Amino acid sequence: MAQENVFLFAPNLIGYIRVILGLLSFYLMPSSPWPAVSCYLLSFLLDEVDGSVARAMDQCSRFGAMLDMLTDRCATMCLLVNLSLLYPSYTFLFQLSMCLDISGHWLYMHSSSIKGSTSHKTIDLSGNPVLRVYYTSWTFLCVMCYGNELFFCLLYLLHHLQEPAAWFYWLLALCGIICLLKTFINLMHLVTAAQDIAALDAADREKRQ
Repeated sequence: MAQENVFLFAPNLIGYIRVILGLLSFYLMPSSPWPAVSCYLLSFLLDEVDGSVARAMDQCSRFGAMLDMLTDRCATMCLLVNLSLLYPSYTFLFQLSMCLDISGHWLYMHSSSIKGSTSHKTIDLSGNPVLRVYYTSWTFLCVMCYGNELFFCLLYLLHHLQEPAAWFYWLLALCGIICLLKTFINLMHLVTAAQDIAALDAADREKRQ
C-alpha cells in the first residue's frame, strides 16, 4: 500500500482553512470589526467540524492534534494582542491570560505525549476531577471554550459599537464569568501537567539509583 499523506487528511485540510480564516480575521481587525469577528468565530466553529471528520474518517493524527491546538492558542493570543491595543489599561490581564492559556495547554499536551497518551483529551479517571469533567462532558467543554472566545470577541466589538443594547452587556457579563472559569481550568492544566512531569522525573531518577 502507498504511504498515506497525513498533510492531506480531510480534517487537516479543514485545519488549514481555519488558519487562513484566522489570518484574514487578524488582517481585518483594525478596520472591519464585524467581518473580522465573523472570520474568527467561523474558524473557531470549524474546530468541532475537523474533530468530527477525523473520527468519522479514521484520520486522527498527531499532526492534526498539534495543528488544532496551535491554531486555537495562536488565534486567542492574536485576539488578546489586539485587545491590549484597544484597552491598554488592561494589558497586564490580557498578558496573564495569554501566559496561562499557552503555557498550561503546551505543558499539558507535552506531558500527555511523554506519557504515551494518544490524545491530550485522554484523561486518567483517577486524575484531576476538573479536567476530567472538562474533557469528558462535550457540553461543558463547548460552553467553556465558546463562552471564553465569545467574551473576547464581545470586548473587541464593544470598542467599535456606538450604543450597545442592554442584552449585549448581559451577554458580556455571562461570558466574562465563563472566561474566569476557563482561566481557572488553564491553571489546572498547568498544575496537573507540572505534577505529571515531576512524577515522571522522580520515577526516572529512582530507576537510575
